[in-house]
Amino acid sequence: MISVAIANFERMISAGRDSALLRFSLGNEYLKIGDPSGAAEHLEKAVLLDAGYSAAWKLLGKALTECGRLERAISAYERGITVAEGKGDKQAAKEMRVFVKRLKDR
Repeated sequence: MISVAIANFERMISAGRDSALLRFSLGNEYLKIGDPSGAAEHLEKAVLLDAGYSAAWKLLGKALTECGRLERAISAYERGITVAEGKGDKQAAKEMRVFVKRLKDR
């Protein structure tokens, strides 16, 4: 079931108001309704629009993990770590390192 938020965000994209933040928000909403594939699609677009968006890399890693695309999730987290470290976002980098370790230990 598509939420009101998803419908509104998709309407904004259709109206030409696409942005990394909008795609991040859409990805987050798709995760909330249990659609990790839909989430990954929008989060991949978010990082294409803004490769320096560490939160989007982190959420993309989560979505890909939930889709079972573990190698791609590791790659997303690793890219997110690099981005987060470059911005001085130590907490995000630390969290993503933990996620990578868990995935590699499976």
